[in-house]
Amino acid sequence: MRRIHALPPELVNQIAAGEVIERPASVVKELVENSIDAGATRVEVDVEDGGARLIRVRDDGGGIDPDDLPLAITAHATSKIASFDDLERVGTLGFRGEALPSIASVSRFALASRTAGGSAAWRIEVDGGRPSPPKPAQHPVGTVVEVRDLFYNVPARRKFLRAERTEFGYIDDLIRSIALARAEVEFRLVNNGKPLRLLRPVRGDGDWQRRVGDVLGSDFVEQSLRVDHAAAGLRLHGWVGLPTASRSQADQQYFHVNGRLVRDRLVAHAVRQAYADVLFHGRHPAFVLFLELDPALVDVNVHPAKHEVRFRESRLVHDFLYRTLDEALSATRAGQALPAPAAASTATSAAGAAPAWPQYRQQGGLGLGVREPLADYAALLGAAPSVAAVPLDATAAAIGRFEPRIGGVAAADGEAEIPPLGFALAQLHGVYILAENAQGLVLVDMHAAHERITYEKLKQAQAGEGIRAQQLLVPLTLALSEREAAAVEEHAERFAALGFEVVRSGPQGALVRRVPLLLEGSDVARLVRDVIADFLAQGSSRRIEEAGNEILATMACHGSVRANRRLGLPEMNALLREMERTERSGQCNHGRPTTVLLGMGDLDRLFLRGR
Repeated sequence: MRRIHALPPELVNQIAAGEVIERPASVVKELVENSIDAGATRVEVDVEDGGARLIRVRDDGGGIDPDDLPLAITAHATSKIASFDDLERVGTLGFRGEALPSIASVSRFALASRTAGGSAAWRIEVDGGRPSPPKPAQHPVGTVVEVRDLFYNVPARRKFLRAERTEFGYIDDLIRSIALARAEVEFRLVNNGKPLRLLRPVRGDGDWQRRVGDVLGSDFVEQSLRVDHAAAGLRLHGWVGLPTASRSQADQQYFHVNGRLVRDRLVAHAVRQAYADVLFHGRHPAFVLFLELDPALVDVNVHPAKHEVRFRESRLVHDFLYRTLDEALSATRAGQALPAPAAASTATSAAGAAPAWPQYRQQGGLGLGVREPLADYAALLGAAPSVAAVPLDATAAAIGRFEPRIGGVAAADGEAEIPPLGFALAQLHGVYILAENAQGLVLVDMHAAHERITYEKLKQAQAGEGIRAQQLLVPLTLALSEREAAAVEEHAERFAALGFEVVRSGPQGALVRRVPLLLEGSDVARLVRDVIADFLAQGSSRRIEEAGNEILATMACHGSVRANRRLGLPEMNALLREMERTERSGQCNHGRPTTVLLGMGDLDRLFLRGR
């Protein structure tokens, strides 16, 4: 072996570049973050050949003092921290002082900058890590960084670059993600001399919503829930997409911690759990979320490219995220997501005729597909065990409050109000309910809808009576690692709160003595092991609750009204009203939609009316 020796500065920077500079988008990220830290209100990014030939980032920030230009391209030189206390409370996007020297070591690099009090700008150039002396230049207040021929002196790295279109796609997505977090900054993106994106700065919450729409499209805002909740020193705000707006790819998921875009497993796990009851298998939610907390409670110095963070109170953060998102999603009701017309009470078709509500008879309706007389809706809801039945008289009274007359004449108790899901018209093939609301035609999958209603009632009943447990005649023995056995001992009280009695039986073992009654017959050993793994990974677990919910979901499915069950109009209306009161009723517990709206405009287009 060779003798130990110090590496030359150029090689040190190139090694650092291997960690920090993965592709052209990595260069853009570092430079744009420096611009934001410098207080820029306008950032322009100009790229050529996907960033391989040129990356130019120009800003109107505070600029760099001429005497500091040589230091700016020196490793571990920064203006953002000065002590360990500063490192404990990083409030800027950059702080290590590695980005510029790393970039300069693998490109032909130039930096020009001017401060507000400077009489002129100064420029410094670096070619393959070798700097030239600073010299005067022309430039307004602010900074411009040019990176040409990226990886020209590291051909092995250059071979790994993808096609120009792919690399530019990464840059575009990065600019959009940063623009979401820094809505007060104007961003311009130019590709091969062609302006492609201009994002104007925002001035308030309404404008912020406009910025989100500019980045992700107006459909995202229209199909999202606004979230803003603070507790325990944490604040989460932003937008979460409705389950019906889920995507086949996780391509619209933006999570920022104190303004920093991160990819974090703990965050992903909390979001996935919040959507567990409403998202169809294989689909991904869309969201733009911002978590704000004391910088001392998050460590941003855990990844070379600063993509990941570590929370000092990971369990607190996880539970806060899950509960905030779960409550937001649980507050949704079927019909809420339907776009409201300009004047709901006077919605018209292309022909200009206002819809006239038909008169419902007490039994049998209009005879449109309804073949059986009014059944007891209490029996319908009572088909599943532990579900509180709705008395028939209460159901009829609820229907009566909404029952309109021909031509929209006021009902006996005042002007009729059209509920979100409207009123039933008929049943199609014993599967779908056809209803009319102020906007048009509502189609309801009656089994999926009743399955959600039954499922939520079962969960409420389970929560009301608590977790019932049973003692095992023969305790279940588990062989664990020492770390897992220690976790059993540490979290014994939390196991007890979940209906389990799990005790450590030695250095590498545990005994399960009591299990929740609902989980009888399931693979308890595997479930307990998975819960222990969750405790070790993120300090919390919902696996037991999820396993119980899966059983309740099966009960709800078997206890719900089946296809080909003929319902009368009062029964159908009672189901619609129950959907409007039930949490998460826009989807069944498998994530399938329960309702679809065809507005008058949609119907007019189908029949080419007005053309």
